[in-house]
Amino acid sequence: RFIACPQLARTVQRCLQAGASPGPQPVLLECAPGPGILTRTLLNAGVRVVALESNSAFLPNLQSLENSLDGQLKVIYGDFFRLDPLVTGTVKPPAMCSDKLFETMGVAAVPWRADVPVKIFGILPQKKERNTLWRLLFALYECSSIYRYGRAELNIFISEKEYQVLTAKPGEARAYQALSVLWQVGCEIQLLHTEPWSSFVTNLKNGGLAVPKSTWLPNDHLCLVRLTPQQNLFTGGLKPTNSATFIFMVKQCLAKPKSRLTDRLNSWSLDSGGKLLRELEIPKNAEARKLYPEDYRRLFEALQNSNMFTETWFHDEVLESIRKIN
Repeated sequence: RFIACPQLARTVQRCLQAGASPGPQPVLLECAPGPGILTRTLLNAGVRVVALESNSAFLPNLQSLENSLDGQLKVIYGDFFRLDPLVTGTVKPPAMCSDKLFETMGVAAVPWRADVPVKIFGILPQKKERNTLWRLLFALYECSSIYRYGRAELNIFISEKEYQVLTAKPGEARAYQALSVLWQVGCEIQLLHTEPWSSFVTNLKNGGLAVPKSTWLPNDHLCLVRLTPQQNLFTGGLKPTNSATFIFMVKQCLAKPKSRLTDRLNSWSLDSGGKLLRELEIPKNAEARKLYPEDYRRLFEALQNSNMFTETWFHDEVLESIRKIN
């Protein structure tokens, strides 16, 4: 929850507005605004804000602010990180469905290659940070949830540890993972701002900082990161309909990052794996952790053309992997 000082709120406001194109600006969806420190800063700058708040204790003040304005602020009771829950039957607030949210915001779906229809600002829940990143990733590649409406832009505070993973390069021990490859293929990743943990959260029991520990990556800050989906994400062989297979392929390859790519291809019963790598100009003995994200995309599209992923057994493994992540 954003409980930082007004000075930080102004810094965030400048970051969110930096690089804005001329003409009408997309709606800004602020998740868990809390006492409304950032909300007021954005409103004073002329930004149209939709505040999505899940804590009923903060709603009266936000609604009072909404009533004092002429349509510049809209307050909705809901939790962004509980959008489109995997349940049957009625969805109980603060969980909600994205179609209801976007209808209330007045945001219509646009083609994928169109401009960003909505900017979303929030702080990832630290206890579920990795799981939330995976859920957003599946929604991005399948064009589901918020991405049914186009290239929704995320401006989110994440831990420095997870930021290092998202932007890791091939060969970086531990940091370079399937999550690195998939986010780098799917989005342009920009670091907008870093802020010490002390600006956000404390452990109320002893007054110390409630900072998730990390022994192998820096984790001294929260990082405000902009994730803008790539316009050309679906212009090649990668489509929303086969994206789950692409995700599974990357996860399988990097499950053992030191393994050779040819060994992985052989495990999939692909006899012409060596020939395929030569055509892609990928060394025969290349380790999985040495391939760049673009290489994984090229490999996937080449495998699609070879009809290798039409095997029933492979689709069964993909579906099982998806079920486990969900």
